[in-house]
Amino acid sequence: MIATPYPSNASHKIGGQTVPNVLIHEVIDGKPLYRKGYREVLAKTKAVEDIMGSSSLQAFIITYLTIWIGRHMDDNKYTILSNEAGLHLDKGNNLAADLLIFDNHQLTIDKINKRYAGVCPKICIEVDISIALEDQSENAYINLKTKKLLDFGTEKVIWFLTESRKVIIAQLNEEWTISNWDVPVHILDDITCNVGAYLKEKGSEFA
Repeated sequence: MIATPYPSNASHKIGGQTVPNVLIHEVIDGKPLYRKGYREVLAKTKAVEDIMGSSSLQAFIITYLTIWIGRHMDDNKYTILSNEAGLHLDKGNNLAADLLIFDNHQLTIDKINKRYAGVCPKICIEVDISIALEDQSENAYINLKTKKLLDFGTEKVIWFLTESRKVIIAQLNEEWTISNWDVPVHILDDITCNVGAYLKEKGSEFA
């Protein structure tokens, strides 16, 4: 899914070659950010379908978080959007997120439609990075995207990183924290989760 409020109209070119919409994961400051593996698709060594899915570990963690939070969340107060939920911040800034939690007073039912959400989420949760990091580091991308979300009004941005098994928690006007993912992480209200403990319980080698 391309991160734009009007997905079918978005396109870009690299060296005169048109990049299919589906290969653009996000747009930040007017710059398209491409999915991992997009160059292989352009070179026709991979099909689009080969790079579209998450790793099984990434999907496993996202599913756990969605179910766990949804089970303990008051859905009269909050709504969860997942599956690369699109978020339109402003012109030139269209993001995709693994899991967004909205206050129902912000994301009212009339604002749930066929376009990307245009209101501020309360919480954004990301599991790993889905873009090709070509001219910036992982930390630079995380910092940029997180700052965009916080400036938009998001209260908390949480990153779970499978390679380092770390959790980054960012809140506006507070010091960002980094911890191992086998410690409880506060999501909102009285909801906490523990990815490391969950993976250990399931017998995963990544616990």
